[in-house]
Amino acid sequence: MDAAFTQEQVEMRRTLRAALTTHRGPDQVKAATRGHLGYDGVLWRRLARELGLPGLTVAREHGGAGCGPVELALACEELGRALLPSPFLAGTVLAAPLLTALGTPVQRTALLPRLAAGELTATLVVPGRVLSAVLGLTGPCPAEWAGGGRAGGIQARRTPDGWRLYGEADQVLDGHSAELLLVAARSGGYTRGRTLLFLVPASAPGLVRTRHTALDETRPQGRVELRDTPAELLGAYTGTDRGAAGLAVGASGAAERGAPRGVSAGVPEASEQDVAPVLAGLAAPLGVALAAEAVGAAEQALARTVGHVRTRKQFGRVIGSFQAVRHRLADLYVELAAARSAVYYAAWAGGATASGLALAQAGQALRAVAGQAIQLHGGIGFTWEHDAHLFFKRAASDELLFGPGHRLRGWAAERAGLFVPTEDPLGVVAV
Repeated sequence: MDAAFTQEQVEMRRTLRAALTTHRGPDQVKAATRGHLGYDGVLWRRLARELGLPGLTVAREHGGAGCGPVELALACEELGRALLPSPFLAGTVLAAPLLTALGTPVQRTALLPRLAAGELTATLVVPGRVLSAVLGLTGPCPAEWAGGGRAGGIQARRTPDGWRLYGEADQVLDGHSAELLLVAARSGGYTRGRTLLFLVPASAPGLVRTRHTALDETRPQGRVELRDTPAELLGAYTGTDRGAAGLAVGASGAAERGAPRGVSAGVPEASEQDVAPVLAGLAAPLGVALAAEAVGAAEQALARTVGHVRTRKQFGRVIGSFQAVRHRLADLYVELAAARSAVYYAAWAGGATASGLALAQAGQALRAVAGQAIQLHGGIGFTWEHDAHLFFKRAASDELLFGPGHRLRGWAAERAGLFVPTEDPLGVVAV
């Protein structure tokens, strides 16, 4: 393994850090989260135009940069350092790979260039609270996760006019603002059903979206309700594929008529391709991205804390001169260094197991650094409005959304075959 970054990677990090320098302050972050989008749209378009950030994971033939996991980790570390609220995670890390893996040529041509250019924002809609398991982070994909059997979740119904979706999802990243939704829905009834992904534009009739008051304002979430909403299948048809261009580019005419453009009368049969393995394949890049964000956030929180203890005086001395404080900071630095090593090893080695372990390590480091930052800032640090709480809420929110460290490690160990169930003499299953 060559741990050294290339000149291009070093330049990429320097350029992105410089672009975020004037927008990384807590006041700018808080102001951006309180807008109707939940992020700074002007800054996002600038990052798209000047740096091509939204197209980082999109192939070059579709207008993207075609970068690998190491470049993704570098970018996410800088975004985490700035705690930048943006549609990057939902669109670039989740939606773009799904469009690439499952979309037809027409759908990829219509959607990916716009996503790479920052002209389109997208997100993945998964019902229930099983996002981490569906994406392969904390366990195997649960049975009937999209529809929940006979009722609940999101159901897909095929009509002579096209696909219709009904149901709801309560915890969707950027669910209130994304312009294109990739909705996982159950089709085919209870006994012969299967889960498919569908494209739903923000202008589709019957689509109701509500923004949540999330713990971490820098990672906004929304509730998505689908009430007999027209949709287009993501993937191949056995019939004529006249495609996603109408639905993805705007869907104004199709939405007004109540049927997605490109779906012919009679509704061609959907592809039998199972989307669950494709979703589980996102575990490796998503784990690397989340872990790198956590490392960047922890490094920034630690730097702010070190700056504070160098100036804050107590008993006539700066508190950074006390041995107990130095020991705390040294322990945090060691934990942060271990997390960074785990992240870039996972990016280099690939695989869901390494990325899951890196995410667990990085999440633990961020929680430890953020907690100590609050304590070492003293009384002011315990006020909810203090900047240190932005980092603490990011750590807590990521655990709730993507799984706590013990579940990440447990699933990684199970995948690696470290624990093999055996029968003991009493007939009780032991590990």
